[in-house]
Amino acid sequence: MISASAPATECLTCPSLMCRLLLPSFPARLQTASGGNVCNATVLLGFKFPSTPIGWFAYSDDKCPNGTSAAGKPMASTRCSSAGFSHPHVLQCEQTLSGIQQNLTSVGDLETLASSTQILTSRPEELTTEDVTTAAQITNTLLLSPNATESVRVAAVATVSQLLNTRVPDSTEENNATQSLTQTLDQLSVNLSLSLSASQSQVVQPNLVVQSAQIHAADSQGVQFTSLTGTSGSFVADRIHLNTNTSEIVMENGFISEAVIYIRFPSGKSGSAHQKQSNISLGFVLYQNDRFFPSRLYRKSRATIRVLSGSIRGQERNVVPQQVEMLFKPAVLNGSFLHDFSCVFWNYSLQDWSTNGCSKGDASNDTLRCFCNHTTNFAALWSFRDKYEYAEALNVISIIGLSFSILGLVVTIIHHLSENFYRKSNEQQLNLNSKLAMLSIYVSLLAFIITFLSGVQNSNQQNRGVNLSSDNKVLDSDVHVQPDHGSCTAVAALLHFFLMATFTWNSVYGTQLVLLVRSMRRSLPSHWTPLSIGVGWGFPAVVMAITLAVSYRMDNPLGYRQEEFCWLAALDNNKHFNFGKPMFWAFLLPVGLILIYNVVLLVLISMTTCRVDTNLTSTKRSTLIKKFLVSFSLAVMLGLSWTLGYLVLVTTGHAHLLFSIVFCLCTTTQGFQIFILFTARTPSFRVAMRRSVQYVSSVSVPLKQTKYSLQKTQRETTTSETYRVIRDGDTEL
Repeated sequence: MISASAPATECLTCPSLMCRLLLPSFPARLQTASGGNVCNATVLLGFKFPSTPIGWFAYSDDKCPNGTSAAGKPMASTRCSSAGFSHPHVLQCEQTLSGIQQNLTSVGDLETLASSTQILTSRPEELTTEDVTTAAQITNTLLLSPNATESVRVAAVATVSQLLNTRVPDSTEENNATQSLTQTLDQLSVNLSLSLSASQSQVVQPNLVVQSAQIHAADSQGVQFTSLTGTSGSFVADRIHLNTNTSEIVMENGFISEAVIYIRFPSGKSGSAHQKQSNISLGFVLYQNDRFFPSRLYRKSRATIRVLSGSIRGQERNVVPQQVEMLFKPAVLNGSFLHDFSCVFWNYSLQDWSTNGCSKGDASNDTLRCFCNHTTNFAALWSFRDKYEYAEALNVISIIGLSFSILGLVVTIIHHLSENFYRKSNEQQLNLNSKLAMLSIYVSLLAFIITFLSGVQNSNQQNRGVNLSSDNKVLDSDVHVQPDHGSCTAVAALLHFFLMATFTWNSVYGTQLVLLVRSMRRSLPSHWTPLSIGVGWGFPAVVMAITLAVSYRMDNPLGYRQEEFCWLAALDNNKHFNFGKPMFWAFLLPVGLILIYNVVLLVLISMTTCRVDTNLTSTKRSTLIKKFLVSFSLAVMLGLSWTLGYLVLVTTGHAHLLFSIVFCLCTTTQGFQIFILFTARTPSFRVAMRRSVQYVSSVSVPLKQTKYSLQKTQRETTTSETYRVIRDGDTEL
């Protein structure tokens, strides 16, 4: 809206932008605005328009029919003002952007062409690169035209606002068109108040603000342009403020500013006397994002960078500000926090951001402060780091469960080595393959748990909060990645290898049991031992090596691993599970196939071991319990509790929390379960424990020692009392 003051309010909903198209054969019918802030939904000239904030455009619900060039586009548009909706403009549905560009030479049709261009770009998501280029060229021509009226400029600015929402691949022609358009907007911002003969003028659209002002330099210490934060995220007129005389940045109580630029003029003897007596034209342009400023240096994935332009011109065109100070409030996404920032301006010669003449201040209250010695298009590039929050209860369960698993596995390995490898009987040699497979399971699982507890937490991610660098240089990305020191990547690779080895050896052990049980053989062929070792340790090594080679890069380790934990990467930039990440194709997929295979093995073994002989009449309960324990023990050894992890991935809400707790309990205590089922229940372990207890109880322990000194005989006597177990038949104490 172009006026000295623009009474509007923040929009709670953000409808699409509308444009106006002159229809002289019908009289205008106005709809009074409701409450002075919003124009109520109404029907004008047979077209239904939705409720719209003051200053914005409304589109008709009626669309161009199929088969026309503008099929699906609104047929009419109107603009909401303080007096209500303006006269609707109707689109000729056969019109195209290329046709409008060819007709720009017609002076009388500028308003119609501007409104038609706006309607044809009203759906930014449907525009192609060629459409954006053509629309930018049309808008640029309209704004530069000396015959452009106020309504033409407003429609053109609304078109630019819509183009800021496009997402099309960059092209040289499109970049040249948008770059030229930004320079034209800078000129418009300075000249707008001159063309309207007003001290201030303003055009506010959802994604673009153009503000112009004329002041007398002698009457002003500085000018402050402020955009206040609202709930909608779009720009509205009553949240765009201009203070034409202030000695410093002034923040309004109860309001949060998302972008501020303050231009200070030379004071006293430091400024030119002629300059202080001259009139100064000021212009400001605020962009919702950096869509028209494509950078090759700064890679942006999620950050929203607002660009704020300041221009100043005097009668002699030599007005130089003493200082330009800016404040930017970055739109930090949920689950992240600000890390660092840089103050930059757009260098049209480099076609990229530059820091020459700019410096950065502090970042208090999540507001970035910048200083520059010139006026142009400014921005604050910032980088963020992800914030991670986890359930403390699950963390406690994990630590306790894994600690018990370590203790159980250590005892199991010692007993297993002592009973099955140090004592070499013929029976034990026959079962060497299964004993070797079990030992490999114990060792790989123990190595995984120890590595997990000691190194899974990335120590480089302990620092939180803003970490400002000493110099002001253009950041290379909006996501800060801690330099890879190698340790976290090594831990992730080891965890991947040991866990895959555990599952692989589970399958090898289960396969051996099936071959022995189903065939009723007592031993396997001689080549089975080297084959099982090659598969059990070789397959995980190959998977781990391929994963590293495909996804790891020194400059981008997060393609392979996570940042907070030293484990395989799983999520994309939007924190959504990504099937292209190593977590899926290098772990979940192969482990899922292994678990399916292990389930089949369990079924085959259980069908054999639990088979009932009809010739037997025994129905003892103990027999059923033993058969169940055999199957349950085998399920634990085969790692089937990890199937719960897939249920955690596909559930939400209370079910997700329930499965998470059960999964955490079952998997973290797997080592302790193995100890109970495969070690503590064996007769050999019970005998060994009994011997140990007897040995400890039979050891003589000195309980008391006294010392006597006899003065008469000058002799020293020492006595010692001991106790020992008196067995049956002992006669002496």
